[in-house]
Amino acid sequence: MSILEIKNLHVGIDGKEIVKGLNLTINSGEVHAIMGPNGTGKSTLSYALMGHPSYEVTEGEVWFKGQNILDLEPDERSRLGMFLAFQYPVAIPGVTVANFLRSAINARRRAENPEDKGVSIPEFRKMLKEKMSMLKMDPAFAGRYLNDGFSGGEKKRAEILQMAVLQPSIAILDETDSGLDIDALRIVSEGVNTLMNEEMGVLVITHYQRLLNYIKPHFVHVMMGGRIVESGGPDLALQLEEHGYDWVREKYEAAE
Repeated sequence: MSILEIKNLHVGIDGKEIVKGLNLTINSGEVHAIMGPNGTGKSTLSYALMGHPSYEVTEGEVWFKGQNILDLEPDERSRLGMFLAFQYPVAIPGVTVANFLRSAINARRRAENPEDKGVSIPEFRKMLKEKMSMLKMDPAFAGRYLNDGFSGGEKKRAEILQMAVLQPSIAILDETDSGLDIDALRIVSEGVNTLMNEEMGVLVITHYQRLLNYIKPHFVHVMMGGRIVESGGPDLALQLEEHGYDWVREKYEAAE
């Protein structure tokens, strides 16, 4: 079943069009990877999908759970079940990981029911402990200030923990491998794989094939000039690793 359908999406920033007619459909239980050189609009796509106010959608539709979400605010999209793992997560000194997560859960619950008193502390602690155990995380991590002094790998693991707690229907991972060494990449990828299920779709945005050695995609797409210009299975990522993007660029330019 289709969970996210992007139709002829055009996105600009500061008057410059970056995404130029992108189409993509993701079904429940599928992992899609978008690859491409710098400046092709990959991160712009992720921010536009989540409703970042700096990115203007000038044309197209984005359907999620049966509705066009482009008129919804970012928090409304999140409450529907969309999640974005940032390339560069922001530090929030003074707010622990646990308090941040409990606030996020309670905000979602109260949006659905203003009379909801929120998850109790004992219930939350039990749930958080279970999620951290599943992700093989030290419980002490929950008491640290969010991303404050975290290594690159710890920041990305905190993002995966948020995903585990919020249980989104679609998870967008924007260059999750950025700044990670091999060990951190493996640990973060294992967390994503642990959370993957038949009810969730995943969109992985990356430059490099190495991430896809750990998070196995069903489909790989190449983005150039603000559009998806080539799609295939996992072998396409291997082909890009071996031959680079020039052959796709030549094919794309010849079609223009």
